[in-house]
Amino acid sequence: MIRAAIGLKAKTGRAIAVVLRGPTHLPQLIKRTELLLTDPHVPATFQPYHEVMDLPWSESEKRVVPFIRAIEKIAAKALAELVHELRSQAVTVACVGIAGAADRDLSRIGNYHIRAHAAEGLLFRQVLEFAAKANKLPHSTFIEKTLQTDATSQLGYTSAKLNTSLKTLGRSAGPPWRTDHRVAATAAWLALMNDVYSLRGKFKGKGLLKTLMAEKKKEREL
Repeated sequence: MIRAAIGLKAKTGRAIAVVLRGPTHLPQLIKRTELLLTDPHVPATFQPYHEVMDLPWSESEKRVVPFIRAIEKIAAKALAELVHELRSQAVTVACVGIAGAADRDLSRIGNYHIRAHAAEGLLFRQVLEFAAKANKLPHSTFIEKTLQTDATSQLGYTSAKLNTSLKTLGRSAGPPWRTDHRVAATAAWLALMNDVYSLRGKFKGKGLLKTLMAEKKKEREL
């Protein structure tokens, strides 16, 4: 089985997904796709906070809960289907990297419309985190605004080298390869790095090769 990470870029009503495998110094693209996070038969699942944005914030938080629960179920199912599809191709998903909006105090935003957009930006990142947990997948969350800085720091790359590596992945993917795809790929790459660090810690003293062999044996037993 090939060990891989799924990178997800949260967007309103959907997520851009990029799947990468190692080695971590030169990751390889496995798949690029998109996860639908809404129910077309329930329009409120697309922009749930817009449905209640004229209400006082405390009330809108309560009224939006059923829509959020519906979106969480949709997200969990969509991720499960992607994991199942990859597994049928001899790819095991080790972890998930999620890129999206940063936490913020939404009650401090006075404009209702701006607040609705901000709330949805945060919501769709959170439902992806829920989906990863529901599928028992370790996940790392990255704030999109600081993602490039985080990536250069963790990978030990310059911005130029990072961008060159992402362009190389884009050429292997073919068009389209837009900013959202680069963000999702970066999240997957960093998640792969975190996975390697986790394995090293888990099997400290046994050597990384033995660590990976142990993981592969466990995968074959699943």
